[in-house]
Amino acid sequence: MPLPSVLLRRNPNLNKKDFGHVLVVAGSQSMLGAAALCSLSAMRAGAGLVTAAVAKSLNLTLQKKISPVVMTLSLAQNSNGTLSLKAFDDLKEIFSKFNAVVIGPGMGLDASTCQFIYKMIEHFPGPMVVDADALNALAKNVKVLPRAKGPRILTPHEGEMSRLIGRSTKDVKANRKEIALYFALHNNCTVVLKGHRTLIASAYGKVVVNTNGNVGMATAGSGDVLTGVIAAFLAQGIAPFEAARLGVYCHGKAGDLAAKAKSKASLIATDIIDYLPKVIR
Repeated sequence: MPLPSVLLRRNPNLNKKDFGHVLVVAGSQSMLGAAALCSLSAMRAGAGLVTAAVAKSLNLTLQKKISPVVMTLSLAQNSNGTLSLKAFDDLKEIFSKFNAVVIGPGMGLDASTCQFIYKMIEHFPGPMVVDADALNALAKNVKVLPRAKGPRILTPHEGEMSRLIGRSTKDVKANRKEIALYFALHNNCTVVLKGHRTLIASAYGKVVVNTNGNVGMATAGSGDVLTGVIAAFLAQGIAPFEAARLGVYCHGKAGDLAAKAKSKASLIATDIIDYLPKVIR
């Protein structure tokens, strides 16, 4: 698959801001790894800047856990220690700083956190990748999605897709293409339906099937890595459907290289990140 020109870095006069700033809104007390994996994969996929935003009480812990190349941001939290609706007010004043947003990995589903997720999905004006707990929150209030002010890429596995549409996982497995395309068309979004032969469906009726990747990638954090890669491509100005398609391909190819070197059984999410540079090169 040919790389978009922005990933080839042929213009010597550009700087980090030209390669986009990704905001990763993710993590909770027991799930800070999701924020770390997503943020680092976004850096490896070419984003010029990445900021990981977490509840205020978790910021210092995240700084110790995360790569030093990633910035952090403290946001308002509720009594359970997850992000509160007030965090939206913290962010809306600085929306213009970010070229793409990730929301969802490891965030939890407290009521106030869900309200924050809805506000972000509806009101952030740029492209956004909606994943994990943000998808589970959205399943309770999917009507906010068509009102979104910017492009949205959803990255559900089959269980998350079943909750979004109110049908069984068995139905989703049996009708993957039709369901992904229907949801994308009716909610004006891009859908990445993960699993064996991941599907990417667009809001304008196009569907592609990714054929690389392997069962070793069924490991904790692999989805967080994919989300970060797609967000990095969005931040660099790649159109949503192409960012999703290229992100899935690069993620799968990196997983194949990692499995070849380390075995499918031993593959972990950070191995996928480690092989991203070889895929892009």
